[in-house]
Amino acid sequence: MKKRIAILGATGSIGTQALEVVRAHSDLFEVEVLTAQNNASLLIKQALEFLPNAVVIANEQLYSEVKEALSGEDIKVFAGDESVSQIVEMESIDIVLLALVGYSGLKPAINAIKHKKRLALANKETLVVAGEIIVENALANRVQVLPVDSEHSAIFQCLVGEYANPVEKIYLTASGGPFRGKRRDYLSTVKKEEALRHPNWSMGCKITIDSATLVNKGLEVIEARWLFDLQPSQIDVIIHPQSVIHSLVQFCDGSIKAQMGLPDMKLPIHYALNYPDRVKTNFERFNFADYPSLTFEKPDRETFECLDLAYMALNKGGNMPCILNASNEVAVEAFLKDKIGFLQIPELINKCMNTISFVEKPNYETLVETHKETITFAKKILY
Repeated sequence: MKKRIAILGATGSIGTQALEVVRAHSDLFEVEVLTAQNNASLLIKQALEFLPNAVVIANEQLYSEVKEALSGEDIKVFAGDESVSQIVEMESIDIVLLALVGYSGLKPAINAIKHKKRLALANKETLVVAGEIIVENALANRVQVLPVDSEHSAIFQCLVGEYANPVEKIYLTASGGPFRGKRRDYLSTVKKEEALRHPNWSMGCKITIDSATLVNKGLEVIEARWLFDLQPSQIDVIIHPQSVIHSLVQFCDGSIKAQMGLPDMKLPIHYALNYPDRVKTNFERFNFADYPSLTFEKPDRETFECLDLAYMALNKGGNMPCILNASNEVAVEAFLKDKIGFLQIPELINKCMNTISFVEKPNYETLVETHKETITFAKKILY
């Protein structure tokens, strides 16, 4: 039988690439639900092609536009953030691909797990903000959480078949972004157009800026801690400019396994949707002759402070990763609007982490309040 998929965030980078996978394997997948935040025109186009059971446009002001455009089809149309969270309850859904941006993915993720849906997770912020809650709920409901981030997919693939073999350390690889090798004096004047020119990956604006600051790699460190039940000391970051080795696992005997491939997000998406099977694709194949040299270097933690801020948040625990994530969301939005400079991003994060009330054992409601408090405080500083 075909797997019926709900794609939350269908019009973004991950969502559109996931639909490419579905389009290439229409014999394996059926689109059950599509959601979008503001891109009504693309959501309508996708819905007319894939004919899902339902669509959700989170921006309620666009409901009439979507409803009217799909009036000739047997497609249910809903609107609002709450509908995005509730839609995952549909019994007909087999897999929820969570490709929403930032904190917005948290509530739908919790609801999907509560209703025992297999979760393909491309939203790292969900585990950053509430990793312990997500893991506990997934275990209690016997729900698989499959990573879609290329780095975490790589780690997951390296661990398949290893069962209880002890992991000594994992290495998350990072391209270094567009500013690898640059110093603070250079970064003090860079513009968003420069920061958005990622050398290897085609991603949305938010994650591309996160990659440039290295906060993205810090968020991935926190995500890895919860996905793979590791201590912070077992997670390291290494710069690998070619983005061919997507991450590595070192076992207790010293052996290292790496997962390799071209920098193409369709590969980890395809793997997560088909797991545990590997299904043949027509994707471009990696050619060693095209990469005669693979290089590695330590990240410049002094220049790119966000990586250490993420480790600090992880080691502190509690609601500190939530504060890190919320303040970063405000900072990136401000940078993209030319309100602050590149180096002010870590400054704002650090200020929030040192100011917002720390809670050692937060529940879901506490994290919601922490997120709101941090957003309010960060915006007050900026505006």
